[in-house]
Amino acid sequence: MTPADQPDPSEEPTATTPDDPSTSGSAVTGADGDGSADRDIEVPMRVYKAVTVFTTLFAIVTVVGGFVLLDSATNRATASLDEIQPVAALVAIGLILAGAAAYAFSTRFRAEGMGKSKDDTDENTDNG
Repeated sequence: MTPADQPDPSEEPTATTPDDPSTSGSAVTGADGDGSADRDIEVPMRVYKAVTVFTTLFAIVTVVGGFVLLDSATNRATASLDEIQPVAALVAIGLILAGAAAYAFSTRFRAEGMGKSKDDTDENTDNG
């Protein structure tokens, strides 16, 4: 094999060939075009219910607690700049972000057999 025939090591090999019909669409966006197929995690219904309940509870407690702490750190948003407690305010913002992140992460889970309504193909397309 001559040096001209050897593949360039900087080129990454593709996992599938372009003629493969199973690769229609982008590998990054997933099957439905918005990337959700790559991010969804299918779990049993019992796990789905537990994840949904506890992450929602955690999200509510941390977000509400974060706003209460932020309110306290800024003295109901009436404190002057010298009176604000910056550490408490940063912790409050962190709690709010943690609650939002936990809730957003929990939306990745779905139970077996669950699908998105836009993926349902057995519905009639007429309005009658």
